[in-house]
Amino acid sequence: MLSTLWHQVNTPLLYALPVFVLSVAAEALALRDRDHEQGTGYLAVDTRTSISMGAGSLVSSLVFKLATLVLFVFLWEYLAPWHIPSGAWWSWLLLMVALDLSFYLNHRFVHRVRIGWAAHQAHHSSEYFNFGTALRQKWNPWFEVVFWAPLPLLGFAPWTIYIAFTVNLIYQFFTHTETIGKLPRPIEFVMNTPSHHRVHHGSDPEYLDKNYAGILIIWDRMFGTFQPELHRPTYGLTKPVGTYNLLTLQYGEFATMIRDVRGARGLRNKLGYVFAPPGWQPEELRGQLAAG
Repeated sequence: MLSTLWHQVNTPLLYALPVFVLSVAAEALALRDRDHEQGTGYLAVDTRTSISMGAGSLVSSLVFKLATLVLFVFLWEYLAPWHIPSGAWWSWLLLMVALDLSFYLNHRFVHRVRIGWAAHQAHHSSEYFNFGTALRQKWNPWFEVVFWAPLPLLGFAPWTIYIAFTVNLIYQFFTHTETIGKLPRPIEFVMNTPSHHRVHHGSDPEYLDKNYAGILIIWDRMFGTFQPELHRPTYGLTKPVGTYNLLTLQYGEFATMIRDVRGARGLRNKLGYVFAPPGWQPEELRGQLAAG
């Protein structure tokens, strides 16, 4: 039973992996003459790092799916007031929209709460923006369970949730490119596009914490986090990590957060370093910086 379920859960991604590889190769050839100093095209060590992080995320995702499967089956079987039929076409459409909203909320959380950002920042650590960057995934997806849990409670069968999320990620892969400009206005208005997602990866002040969408950009328009692309973004983190070490990229921000917590005075400040937005500091430190 479990092997059959696991096959159903991973089939979309297994089919997509060869397409990912071919897309990276085609884009790298198309951009081979671009200026690497400007963060355009492909840099071999950067791409190798992204691919390695993607491979690691497959392992962490496996553990996450196995751990949440039991919880989601329990919620769906014993607490959901009804079961939505997985064989109906409208149920898949409804699930894709509900899951996309869950993705938006989770994505906004990991950008605005430091402990979430400590996990997610690895995806933003590259100063390049290409299909290879799409593979630069985090190894710590544990917060997603909070945002996925309402879905089995609403009656969606757990195995359908995993498939819908995989489809969502496959779509997002193709938003990581500079080879596509702005698309027709109706598409740009409703869908997350490469133009919208380039903004999301920008470290420019006007681009920070914008365009959290997975598939539908309408969530950003509805909740006030939309920003159109005004100019080519400066990609990467506001404070570049300056390393290709996988452990530093994945866990360096956790180590920094722990040091901040240990050095903070009082419970409120310690909690602030964990649950406040990235870059938060206690009032006394902000006052010292303003005075100095």
